[in-house]
Amino acid sequence: MRIRISHSISYDYAEPARHITQILRLTPRDHDGQHVMSWRIEPNIDGRMRSSQDAHGNIVHSFYADGPISALSIKIDGLIETVDLAGVVRGGIERVPSEVYRRDTLLTTPDEALRGFALEATSQADTPLSRMHALMDALHTEIACVDASGRIGIGAAAAFAAREGIAQDIAHVFMTCARQLGMPARYVSGYVAQSDTLPHANGAHAWAEVYFDDYGWIGFDPANGLCPIDTHVRVAAGLDFADAAPVRGARKGGDGENLAVLVSARETDSRLVNQ
Repeated sequence: MRIRISHSISYDYAEPARHITQILRLTPRDHDGQHVMSWRIEPNIDGRMRSSQDAHGNIVHSFYADGPISALSIKIDGLIETVDLAGVVRGGIERVPSEVYRRDTLLTTPDEALRGFALEATSQADTPLSRMHALMDALHTEIACVDASGRIGIGAAAAFAAREGIAQDIAHVFMTCARQLGMPARYVSGYVAQSDTLPHANGAHAWAEVYFDDYGWIGFDPANGLCPIDTHVRVAAGLDFADAAPVRGARKGGDGENLAVLVSARETDSRLVNQ
């Protein structure tokens, strides 16, 4: 599948900002399941852009601009070719030993309810892979995925107690349970192409990956109830959302900030790609 991605992030400031720093994890990498055909990040103001890699192998762009700045817009446009590998991630850059991803974080701290759920949901499964599928199916049924507009993540324990959360929260719940079952699990941010068959395929999305000795890393998307397929574009990964957040920023001044985000991820007819 060829997926055209358009993502815009716009800030308006009632009081102009004197300086802005933006840390962007918005650039995907090639692996066996996806090929980046084109990708462009364009701020609408002059500044300095620096590219680097973080400890997890994610591509990071740091953008710095001096004011006065009354508005900032960052536009991302890209074309990705994907292949359905049933969630298996091969051929990527791996900088961190898989065992590191057993570590709990603030967003994936377990409580007794999560420990009990993890054991109960997987009690009838007899292999590590079947346990993770059972866990994904149980979470897809147990926790409602809600629209992320105007909401922020609340962490695994709080989302499980509420029995609802945004895709980020549900990924954190899955990871927390997987780690309690002894499996290395990591957070993934990315995009999902719009689809009539997936309940949550509205552009930006989040899911998890689990490491198996026999297979390597395999993705699990509990919000949609399936392993990632060719609709999914993988962008960044880490111990939790904090490591893979698409955008993080800081500013001096700029009171009265107003943020608007628009994301589109759609399948593109290959005949129209070069037109």
